[in-house]
Amino acid sequence: MRYWTLIFFLLPLAGIAYATCRIWRLMPFGMWCKVGVMIVLTLCLACFFIQFSSLDRLPLPVARAIYETGNSSLFILLYVVMALLVMDALRIAHVAPKTLMVSNWATTLALAGGMALLFTGAYFHYLHKARQPLQIETAKELERPLKIVMLADLHLGYHNGKEELQRWVGLINAEHPDLVLIGGDIIDRSAGPLFAQHMQDEFRRISAPVYACFGNHEYYSGHDAAIDFYKAAGINVLNDTAVTACGINIVGRDDFASRHRRRLADLTAHLDKRRFTIVIDHEPHHLEEAERAGADFQFSGHTHYGQVWPISWIENAIYEDAYGPLQKGQTQYYVTSGMGIWGAKFRIGTRSEYVVLDLIPKKES
Repeated sequence: MRYWTLIFFLLPLAGIAYATCRIWRLMPFGMWCKVGVMIVLTLCLACFFIQFSSLDRLPLPVARAIYETGNSSLFILLYVVMALLVMDALRIAHVAPKTLMVSNWATTLALAGGMALLFTGAYFHYLHKARQPLQIETAKELERPLKIVMLADLHLGYHNGKEELQRWVGLINAEHPDLVLIGGDIIDRSAGPLFAQHMQDEFRRISAPVYACFGNHEYYSGHDAAIDFYKAAGINVLNDTAVTACGINIVGRDDFASRHRRRLADLTAHLDKRRFTIVIDHEPHHLEEAERAGADFQFSGHTHYGQVWPISWIENAIYEDAYGPLQKGQTQYYVTSGMGIWGAKFRIGTRSEYVVLDLIPKKES
């Protein structure tokens, strides 16, 4: 974990050093204009590192501005570095002239305009929440056909605020669900802004019982604070717990990072296997455990499918199923790209979504 943390901070620093050098040479401005531009860019990127101090001590609007500016700058930096690397490769391969990267108005305007268009589109694409329908026919006992809304990775806090949660609750209630299942990471990094905006009241507007497991961000925000918010919001916490609701078994696993996480087989051992069994597990690790435990369906999140391309390719390399449906034996899986998002409100090559599962009796042949 320490190595990943080190890489998480070193990569942006390397990107900043490379981009700063190239942008300085690229801009066709006078010295003081260049200095002014670099100061603005430095302050924006500095917000990314500042946010890791305690934002809870700052007024909410200030904390939100620091969080959104810092994280948005990080994602934009990624694409600026990618564009600059392509231009450097073209120059080294003698496909483009050296003047492409030195005091060039056309390149400067193309780079700035291209980034503005790309990330404006990425922002509005993030705001659109895709409805992902699923239908499962089961031969197991059902009291009645069920409609279950499932979502994960809300990441509520400094950037996803109460106004957005109100809209999401409206989408959920419009489905008239029997159950709502949330696969972790309701809280982004601190429960403070959720309580400050009274987001618990919005969850209580959901017109169906809500069950949720913890994600890794619930531990970042503090276990006890997360439990307090879940209780205030009327969310039934399932951390290594199984219940029967609406005639089906629901098993919620503690997050993969928890030291006290129990074996799934132990959680399902006492369940009536004649009933349909759903597992909600935030991180899609060791998917074979659900198959071995006799679960019928597992819902996971965590990956966000990388949020932006090409990080989605990295997620595909890490996980057996980084996004979408999968079947192993008699067990079906769905890994969602998430309703909300971490960091910046951009989606490039991925989408924000909620899943609507229709669970129906299997027709006799």
